[in-house]
This record gives sequence, C-alpha cells and structure tokens, in this order.
Amino acid sequence: MGEVLSQSEIDNLLAALSTGELDVDQMQETGDRQVKEYDFKRPAKFSKEHLRTLEIIYEHYGRLLSTNLPVYLRKSAQISVTNSEALTFSEFTNALANPVILGIVDFKPLSGNVIIEMSSNLGFAMIDRMLGGQGIPLEKTRDFSEIEMTILEKMMVICMQLMREPWKNVVDINPIMVRIETNAQFAQVIAPSDMIAIISMNIKIGDIEGHMNVCLPFLTLEDVMDKLNTKYWFANMQKNDNDSYGDHIESLIRRIDIPVKAVLGKCQISVSDFISLQPGDIIRLGTGVSSDMEVYVGNIKKFTALPGSSKDRYAVQVTSVIREEE
Repeated sequence: MGEVLSQSEIDNLLAALSTGELDVDQMQETGDRQVKEYDFKRPAKFSKEHLRTLEIIYEHYGRLLSTNLPVYLRKSAQISVTNSEALTFSEFTNALANPVILGIVDFKPLSGNVIIEMSSNLGFAMIDRMLGGQGIPLEKTRDFSEIEMTILEKMMVICMQLMREPWKNVVDINPIMVRIETNAQFAQVIAPSDMIAIISMNIKIGDIEGHMNVCLPFLTLEDVMDKLNTKYWFANMQKNDNDSYGDHIESLIRRIDIPVKAVLGKCQISVSDFISLQPGDIIRLGTGVSSDMEVYVGNIKKFTALPGSSKDRYAVQVTSVIREEE
C-alpha cells in the first residue's frame, strides 16, 4: 500500500504546483516504470529460490549416490551438482543424444512423472563393471542389448530409490520406475511447451566422467511449490533431525550381524598331543561343570552364562552382564 499524505502535505503540494515550482510533465517522466517483456511461451514458473532449493535437495542426493554406487560398482564415485535451470520440455528432449538412458519415474504421491537421464558412456561403463570388467565405455556408441537393459534398469532403480531421503523434508515420496527408454521420442511424458526444472549432475566413476540430468515438470511439483524454499527446507530439516536421525541410526545398527561365542573353557596341550588326538579322547578344560562360562560379543567379554540345552540344541543361560567399567 502506498504512503498516505497528510492534509498539510497535500496543501503544500498544490501550492508548489500553482507557483510552478513543480512541473507535472517532469513528474510523469520520472514516475514512468520500464516495462518488462513477458514471454508467454516460456512462463517463469520456477523462481531462483525454487531452483536453489532443488539444488540443495540434489546435493544431498549426490552424496548418497557417491556412497552407494561404489558398493555395486566396486569403484569410487564422485557426484556433484553443476547447474539448475528452467526450460521447456521440448528444449530438453531436442538436446538429447541417441541412444540415451531415460528412466521414467512415477513420483508418487505427486501427480505425473519425472525423468532421470544418464549419458550412454556412463551406462556402458556401469555395465562393464557389473560384468567384471574395468569400467571402460565403448569407443563407438551403439544400442543397448536386452541383457544390458536389464542391468541398466537395476542400476536406475537403485538411483531412483535414493531420492526418498533428500525429498523427505518436502514430501514423503514413493517413486516407482515405470520404464526405461533409450529414445527421447518415446519419453513424451508431458506437453512439449510445459515448463520443467533441470538439475544437472556430474558423475565420475573411476576415470570415466559423464552427466545425469533430473527432469522435474512443474505440473508434478505444483502441489509442493510453496515448500520449495530454503527457509521451509532448513526449518523442516532441523525439526526432523532431532526426532528421526537418532531413530534412523538405531534402525541401521539393529540390522547389523555380530558374532557371539560362548567359551566352555580353555587348556593348553602340546602339538604332538594335538596331532595324536583320536575320537573318544578327553581334553580336560580349566573350568568346572557348574562354573560360569564367558560369552563374547565380537572380541569383547560381555556376559557370563551356564551351559544347557533348548529344544535339542546346545544353549547357554545368561547369569550376569559384564559392564564396561568392570
């Protein structure tokens, strides 16, 4: 709302106009604003704030990729976000090579699909690594075989599933891989004139370098556009960190397998006695039948227990817990 003038200010302004101190034409010239052209073919639906928030999301996604891809490829991976921009879908598809790797992803619960595009040299390098090679792409690009497409689909599903966590601060997504295409003509998931946000990422696997683009249509993100700002994103991230991060770490730890062994007893025998052992020979241990056994978790003595059986299997009954300070 503009500034409201008081009655005395209005009187002074009228007096200045009547005496000629102020020129009306000059005031109109200084008050003119420069008209900014608006391109209706490329409506500005993504602001700089939206693109910056998407960059932050996919920087997190890049860190997850660089941690998880080496598990499958047995080679170091470096991923970084290089650019973010808004353009029409036709401009994106016209710039694609042939063949290209396009993963069509149903971005549930959001409506519509997103596209994960990966350069073909990265695809051939991944296939080579998965089949036991050095991870060297082909010198001359060709179409992918059915076996190669199956391997690529597995890798694209892995990449897709890693998007869950970075998007959690905006919306809980459940992405589903619809199909893999190698020709851009068969990936027309939205109208050519619709606006999309492109997040470009550079991927380096060993000595092989390529790109990955994530195509996010405005129609898919429309319901969460208000949440795509850094203030909301960081506030929600801090709120979730305290509540869920500890639970997440605990759930990961609970799934780890650790060795547990119960030691009946110990003794020392000579090598010659050990070599001459026969079935039925008795080895006398250093503990009694009623003595507590030592139970180790990994290499740490954690419990004492008594030997016994349970359902026709050997078992132990824990009698005490050995604390760290003990």
